[in-house]
Amino acid sequence: MPHFPPHPSRRPAVVTGASSGIGEATARALAVAGYPVVLAARRVARCEEIAKEIRSTGHEAKALALDLADPDSISLFGDLSQEAFGDVEILVSNAGRSGPGTVFELRPDDFAATVAVNLVGAQHLAHLLVGAMVERRRGDAVFVTSETVREPRPGAAGYVASKWGLEGLARALQMELEGTGVRATIIRPGQTLTEMGSDWDQETTTDVLNSWIHWGLARHHAFLRPESVAGAVVSAVSVPRGTHMAIIDVQPEAPVRESAGRAQKGGT
Repeated sequence: MPHFPPHPSRRPAVVTGASSGIGEATARALAVAGYPVVLAARRVARCEEIAKEIRSTGHEAKALALDLADPDSISLFGDLSQEAFGDVEILVSNAGRSGPGTVFELRPDDFAATVAVNLVGAQHLAHLLVGAMVERRRGDAVFVTSETVREPRPGAAGYVASKWGLEGLARALQMELEGTGVRATIIRPGQTLTEMGSDWDQETTTDVLNSWIHWGLARHHAFLRPESVAGAVVSAVSVPRGTHMAIIDVQPEAPVRESAGRAQKGGT
């Protein structure tokens, strides 16, 4: 029989981009599930508010500053995150940057800034934390990508390219980790209600959404709640040893139609 040592009873987790949206929901869900959790983001004051709320319910949480565009910030965080609750057993790489712009209009420095956060910063953090997991022969690295990997969207060149790159990185890592006892999971959410894109002006937002509709990329108006994506993360890291949830594609359920449609009624 294959040998899969059980996970330890205490599994500290790190969640990046934890000041809002999917990251915040994931940090809360992991804490409730019994995982000590480090909340990481540039908005460390907001992370501390969330961590305080988590601690008030009897769970373990700590906030640390992390700027994925700053290599020095990442390096410092790598050390502090290991000191917070002990060896990091779970890394949830969720932080993301998004901005509008076509491939030919987007300024190269803006494109590079998005790739630096969404891809380069994620690799830097994996470099600091995943190697130690391999040495211990256990751990989970979770990468939150995007449905734009499966269905690219116009008007978001930096975001689309960086998320494609992140998923490619994660898929290569899955092969590299095979047999090490460390699992790498891709969480690929569909459209989700978060703060991302909230700083776009209304005209730009309307133009981008209309272009998505033109290409058939907005089938319905429902959005995922961040808690739904967080549930997928918890499921991935909670399955027993011997099981690997390699990729989870999370989509919002379409609103229920008043009529089931002619085809379902036997019509032609």
